[in-house]
Amino acid sequence: MNGILLLDKPLGLSSNAALQKTRRMLGASKAGHVGSLDPLATGMLPICLGEATKIAGDILSGRKLYRFTAALGTRTATGDTEGAVVETAPVPDFDASRLEGVLAQFLGHQTQIPPMYSALKRDGQPLYKLARAGIEVERAARQIEIFSFRCHQSTAAELDLEVLCSKGTYVRTLAEDVARALGTVGHVRALRRIYVEPFDHAPMETLESIARALDAGGSPLILPADAPLQHLAAVKLDSRATAQILHGQSVIVMDVECITAGRVRLYDGQGSFLGIGESDGAGVVRPKRLFNDAQ
Repeated sequence: MNGILLLDKPLGLSSNAALQKTRRMLGASKAGHVGSLDPLATGMLPICLGEATKIAGDILSGRKLYRFTAALGTRTATGDTEGAVVETAPVPDFDASRLEGVLAQFLGHQTQIPPMYSALKRDGQPLYKLARAGIEVERAARQIEIFSFRCHQSTAAELDLEVLCSKGTYVRTLAEDVARALGTVGHVRALRRIYVEPFDHAPMETLESIARALDAGGSPLILPADAPLQHLAAVKLDSRATAQILHGQSVIVMDVECITAGRVRLYDGQGSFLGIGESDGAGVVRPKRLFNDAQ
């Protein structure tokens, strides 16, 4: 079973728990989720099955769209509703123009310091475990990018926000920073990941819809492993070139007009996806990451 299932992760489950439930339901021997969602978060969690785990990095690098509610006036230890309130502050008056100006300040490239309550590791220990033990360590700032940031609705107590951001962006930190820019404190009350590129128009499965499909003798929607690789040039190989590639050898591709230097998608004569190759831009293609079952 090779492919990608887009799970609508339910509230209250960790990403790993949702992955394991999905893997057991499908009987998949190998599976991995791309990116993590906190238990309080819902939304798109791509799950790579079988050999598709080899292209997880391509999905991880995609932009993400989140919709979240920032509660103003209180800051928590975890940046969300799971932590104890550690600070309160009055919420100053602000209008739509003021809020729009604040959100605009966050657009573009910037640095962000990851929160202590995160899965990043220090000396093999997840930061959240250190945080629970009352230990805080210095974290290096990370480069992120905000592509769009807007407010759907606002009150004196809450902001309903939507952000399109790069990988590595912590929405909890973003909510705290927005609240601080407004002159108060805040935390995330609700969070949903709308999509992960390039799956912005793809339907999602739930744990319930997977169970229904299997009970009916069918299968949930599993996208082909090459679905997130459509931005790469496709190279179709004849039987001889296929055999050479599968034995780790470079091949010469005659139709070089459509091939630029860089990674390419490899297919055999029947259109079966073999994996990823590397083109030198002059007609020579070498294997880079092949699917084991293609051999």
